[in-house]
Amino acid sequence: MILPFVIDFSKKEGLVDTPNERKIHKIPISRLGGIAIWLSTMATFLFLVILSYYPYGSLLSGILLGGTLMFLLGLVDDIYNLPAKFKLVIQILVATLVYLLGVKIDIVPNGVIPFSLESFSYPITVLWIVGISNAINFIDGVDGLAGSVITVNSITLALIALAVSPGYPISALIAFILAGSVLAFLTYNFNPARIFMGDSGSLFSGFLLAALSITGVMKGAALAILLPFIVLAVPIIDITFASLRRILKGKSPFVADAEHIHHKLLKAGFSQKKTTAIMTSVAIVVGAIATYFAGSIKHYIIYVIALVLIMFCLSLINVFRNKKTSEN
Repeated sequence: MILPFVIDFSKKEGLVDTPNERKIHKIPISRLGGIAIWLSTMATFLFLVILSYYPYGSLLSGILLGGTLMFLLGLVDDIYNLPAKFKLVIQILVATLVYLLGVKIDIVPNGVIPFSLESFSYPITVLWIVGISNAINFIDGVDGLAGSVITVNSITLALIALAVSPGYPISALIAFILAGSVLAFLTYNFNPARIFMGDSGSLFSGFLLAALSITGVMKGAALAILLPFIVLAVPIIDITFASLRRILKGKSPFVADAEHIHHKLLKAGFSQKKTTAIMTSVAIVVGAIATYFAGSIKHYIIYVIALVLIMFCLSLINVFRNKKTSEN
């Protein structure tokens, strides 16, 4: 219901992503898909709250407020194309705000480092939130890729949040809601895409993944602090190599290029669909590894079943999209 309206509105107002030498799509496509993802996620959560109760707490407030601010930043950028450094400053301010509301990395496995993490909590938390938010933005370069990876990562974080002791059901709930919202978005985003999530969708989703990994995983058992690095390996590897590559070439890490992992797969001869399938498969495998190390066989089995169902749903969505395209 939301996405067709957003697509029509984008076309009427000229809010579309125009093809250029760095982008692979050939026609102008709406870049405001983040509106549907944000609205669906927030509306679903608020609806569930109305049916039950509002779980008050600064952690939850930080997640919802920070996610909304990231969404608004991305939305303004999608419309007005903000300077990269300005966006970075705003992202740091948002991360600082949620840190003050309690969304912070404050534990580390015993023996991993020989000193307390407390004094480094703020910079590490900000680096994590800003880094993951932009990492999701970086992989949003192929139809269906970012959405598929976000869906897998969300399901993984949700199950780990339930598997660790103590469990964090609220974090798991928001992660499941995000997965459902993005899964619905994918019905219009698989190749050939009719809409992109844009910066509003990628920054919002990336922020939620970063924040939920802190509140639902890193605050669990000591070794759990390492699990998000495994879960989010695909976007982390991509942004790390992209930043290092640009710096070594004497360029700003904020200047976009066409040398991300998905670009290299496309240049190697893989189609957009196969590129998405390859990188999503990697996300599934590392997610399975992380879930196994979370220490619960029950949740590992649930993860496997959930991912099989998700892959089935993604396949149906892809078939549906191909059928609609052929009919048109």
